[in-house]
Amino acid sequence: VQLQASGGGLVQAGGSLRLSCAASGSTFSSYAMGWFRQAPGKEREFVAVFRTSGIRYYADFVKGRFTISRDNAKNTAYLQMNSLKPEDTAVYYCAADPPPYSGSYSRVAEYDYWGQGTQVTVSS
Repeated sequence: VQLQASGGGLVQAGGSLRLSCAASGSTFSSYAMGWFRQAPGKEREFVAVFRTSGIRYYADFVKGRFTISRDNAKNTAYLQMNSLKPEDTAVYYCAADPPPYSGSYSRVAEYDYWGQGTQVTVSS
């Protein structure tokens, strides 16, 4: 499967952005879809995941601010980001985790497919 992330940009602190991740192929609905981010000089870190069961998990630092969703009919996953902070500045990546799932949804190695990343910059 190929993933294409989009929607990044420059926004002021407190603002909002919605990232999209368009997937190719007919098996999108069977993949858990995740979002990760990587700031300069830091490791890639987990942000959120939407599993096929409908359960969603979030990193503590985005709870209450970010919402992950998916539209299987459009083969697209989304990340709605509200109340953005300067520390949210990073390249955001979407990723797909095919079944069977190990349960380690926050690990980079869990995901087999990655989008190219989209830059999010939050100014203070």
